[in-house]
Amino acid sequence: MPATFTSNKKTIETPYPVYSSQTKENGLMGFYKDYLYNDAITWTTDGANAGTVQYRTGKFYCTNVCGVLLSNKVKANQMIAEALNNVAKNYVSYVGNPKLMNNVMADIEIILSKNQNERESISKLFYTLDNIITLHQRKYFCSNNLIFTITTAWEQRKLGDCFAERNESMPEGELISVTINEGIKKFSELGRHNNSNKDKTKYKKVCISDIAYNSMRMWQGASGYSPYEGIVSPAYTVLVPNAGIDSKCLSYQIKLPYMIHIFQINSQGITSDNWNLKYPVLSQIEIFISKNIEEQRKISNLFDNLDNLITLHQRKLEKLQNIKKACLEKMFV
Repeated sequence: MPATFTSNKKTIETPYPVYSSQTKENGLMGFYKDYLYNDAITWTTDGANAGTVQYRTGKFYCTNVCGVLLSNKVKANQMIAEALNNVAKNYVSYVGNPKLMNNVMADIEIILSKNQNERESISKLFYTLDNIITLHQRKYFCSNNLIFTITTAWEQRKLGDCFAERNESMPEGELISVTINEGIKKFSELGRHNNSNKDKTKYKKVCISDIAYNSMRMWQGASGYSPYEGIVSPAYTVLVPNAGIDSKCLSYQIKLPYMIHIFQINSQGITSDNWNLKYPVLSQIEIFISKNIEEQRKISNLFDNLDNLITLHQRKLEKLQNIKKACLEKMFV
């Protein structure tokens, strides 16, 4: 079916969902005026998502890369779809374009309860879990993609006007590391082998509210606000906030993609393996910043709260996904 025949929205003229082979939005590609099936199980026959099984409630239409399971003996439901989805990818042929054809699907064996009421109860369980997982996925996505507008006046400043460089040596202290995705972490929390130098006389001191960054990985976003006092490798640069600067606020700003791009084009070196961004060059890079430190603090508090909210939904999502995985493993072994 050409995509031009479908509507992006459900209307009186196009009331029936059309499902494709994709997994995004559960394969929903639009709405159509006619339907082919009612309460049935579909699977993706070929392509990257071959072997993905879904239970479709109500009347629907589907594209030609969706296989449909119909039976006069067993009522299709979420439980059967989950049982098949748990094993179907094991039967996909990966010679050339991945495929799971009708004859192969027909020979797949699964273990099911003989009791229809029990099957329906299990289906309701999975339906509820899927809805809760989807809810937390949406909350996580919304938290990650929140957009807001600042209306007060900001000004352009050089980073050297916002931060000085800290070059204090400190041979003893908590070893901390700067990660690309999680900012500054205690090295002891990373679970990695400690291959740092035994002689730490040249290691640099980091204080709470400093920003530390990996000079050779700043172009990849390896920077972070430090909630700890500790020491870092001499390869790192440590920034001390000047008066009127909330370093946590700016730590969020310098992780923005456009800032990372600026750091990349200002890094020095022949190849990416030896690119580096030392303080003298970084100090000349300009950014826009609020003149009001209280506004800076409110912005950093906002992002702190969002980070906590994102982490909360991540954990809930992971727990729910693990619960569903455990149910599948216990029920359909």
